[in-house]
Amino acid sequence: MSVVQNPLLVVHSLSEMHFSTFDSPEDIDVDSSSDTTMSDSSLDRFPPRSESSATSHDWEMRSASPQPSVYSMTSSLRQAAYRQEYGRGLNNYSDVYQLPADEEELQRLDHQHRMFTMVMDKYPPPLPDVLRANPEQPKAVVDLGCGSGSWILDIAREFPHCSAVAIDLVPMQNLELPPNCRSEVDDINLGLQHYFGAFDVAHARLICTGIRDYAGLVDHISHSLRPGGLVELTEYNFVIHDSEKRPIEIPEDDKALTGPWLPRWMNLARKAIRTRGGEVEAADHLHRWVSEHGSFEDVVHRQYWFQSSPWNTGTDPDSLRANEVAKIMRDDLLLFLKSGRPLLLGSGIPEQLVDRVESNTMEELQNAKTQLYLLIEDVYARKRADF
Repeated sequence: MSVVQNPLLVVHSLSEMHFSTFDSPEDIDVDSSSDTTMSDSSLDRFPPRSESSATSHDWEMRSASPQPSVYSMTSSLRQAAYRQEYGRGLNNYSDVYQLPADEEELQRLDHQHRMFTMVMDKYPPPLPDVLRANPEQPKAVVDLGCGSGSWILDIAREFPHCSAVAIDLVPMQNLELPPNCRSEVDDINLGLQHYFGAFDVAHARLICTGIRDYAGLVDHISHSLRPGGLVELTEYNFVIHDSEKRPIEIPEDDKALTGPWLPRWMNLARKAIRTRGGEVEAADHLHRWVSEHGSFEDVVHRQYWFQSSPWNTGTDPDSLRANEVAKIMRDDLLLFLKSGRPLLLGSGIPEQLVDRVESNTMEELQNAKTQLYLLIEDVYARKRADF
């Protein structure tokens, strides 16, 4: 493989990323590895469908290799990855995922990662054992829908002997990747055939908004893992719960615009995600999908309750800590209201309605008096050694 400058970026034959997207031939350094074809009946879970995303048109062009082409990062490549809608920078390749991928959104995800780390720890307990150095088998980790890359960067730095791969619809913005970490631009809605048997750990967090067939993705992840490998999936179903942790249901024909407002905004988001083709209810099925999949064992299901704002009036250590975490969650939600505008407006929801619900939701969160919860579902499991 030819030597390239860090950070590394791998592009899986996205139609918009032809050589013409570069300013000059000097902008690019390419090394294409040999193609190997893998056949499996699970490939049928991801048929080539032109409506799924822009990359679907390149189904036949996608390499079967984990490292088909390596490019030096350039400003022109970054520009080709984005389009501007409703004042935000969105990915230029998927019609399903309609949340921003700009600097403002990536900063939000960095803070969100810090919050999750405070509550859930950095990674599942089995991960260090799975990634223990083995001279006969170099270890590899993948972060599917890596966002800002906070999680995979933590892993790459803590386990420098491992190969760390960050996959998303846009290139990672961090210009100082560790030498064992690379960024890959790919649409995982098209399947993971070119990664089968490539990884010891697979991680995905809050990607359901951009996934058409999450159960199919779980199946492809199982094929991408080596025997004994570890998968962790974390999702949220965009449902808000009341002070008794009961889900707040908004009827489809509901016309009353009254509080609490956060459940109403999330309900609009659920509708928009469904309209775009995302599987917003994935969180409700994660445990079953992984448990019933024949290749996984030692399945662990964890649930985490987050306050929507620091409304807890208790003075005990648990209450104080809950409020500390809730301050970060509130900041995350306030930014997410802005991030969600392209999704809502682009799905046909009237701007006047979006503005009203957003404004009232912001006021509700800032007042921190309405007692609401969000439930985050997390599942991790090991791949059976005989698979």
